[in-house]
Amino acid sequence: MERNPNTELLLEASLDSLHRESREWLETVAFWKDETRFFRDLLENKKKSFGNLSEYGKILEDLNQLHEGLYDYLVDDISEHEIFLGKVLKTEKGIADAEYREKHQKLKSRMDVFERDFRAFKRMVFGYVKAL
Repeated sequence: MERNPNTELLLEASLDSLHRESREWLETVAFWKDETRFFRDLLENKKKSFGNLSEYGKILEDLNQLHEGLYDYLVDDISEHEIFLGKVLKTEKGIADAEYREKHQKLKSRMDVFERDFRAFKRMVFGYVKAL
């Protein structure tokens, strides 16, 4: 069976380092929320200046709103993950360290995908505003 270096690193990481990573994710999501508000204001200002946004601009506006909603889900999932860590540390019955690590890897993958998609979205917004 082929070994996955990312999984191996996760299995070797201390619970404290995984906790720190979860806290960093919360800070990252808070930063994305700020950026989303900036994009909303930017698109709103363009709408005021030009009367209306193009169809593409309206799609960007909708995507921006979608991102705002997704942040809340991410924060909820990360917060639940932190609560789960507390149960692992208290060695509650039926709670396994391996289960926490598996969930952490899934959250990490979601954060990576979201970050990549959000970067692409930012390029789209800036390209759109720059072209006006």
